[in-house]
Amino acid sequence: MRVHYFGYSGDEVILCDLPQGEIFGELTAIDGQPRSAAVVARSDSLLAVMSNQAFQQLICESPVFCMAIMQRLAGQIRRLTERVFDFSTLAVRNRIHAELLRLARQNMDSPNTAIINPAPTHAELACFVSTHREAVTRELSELARNGLIQRTGHELRVLDIERLRKMVDTARGSIGD
Repeated sequence: MRVHYFGYSGDEVILCDLPQGEIFGELTAIDGQPRSAAVVARSDSLLAVMSNQAFQQLICESPVFCMAIMQRLAGQIRRLTERVFDFSTLAVRNRIHAELLRLARQNMDSPNTAIINPAPTHAELACFVSTHREAVTRELSELARNGLIQRTGHELRVLDIERLRKMVDTARGSIGD
């Protein structure tokens, strides 16, 4: 499932992709406000629906469920705070690196490599990091020339996650471990 919205100019902003088993709609169930984004299935999906009343009752009656929702919301706030920081402080190329690192960490196939399959399109990556497709194409070509990534069909292989992490940490001004 993809969570996104379109700006007044028609530009798509992708907030995140939800993996299998995730939930969405909890913000509206909690505060009763209109939805803040659209959710679109990217592949065949089976969904379950819960009413606002049932969701709120479960929050009140199940401390385990309540804690899981609070942890999920805290995680969302942390991820969105990081993205706001990145958008405010990083150059486009560094935002692309940060997004690739996030995707790589979700798709690791060894301690230092990842296979992202299917790889996001250049346009999709651009929507994640608030830039245009051409900037993504230029940066991915540069990363491939430097032996950091390899595109094969629908796969994107990240060949050195540690090196990518150091690049992102340096751009963010973080001290790497």
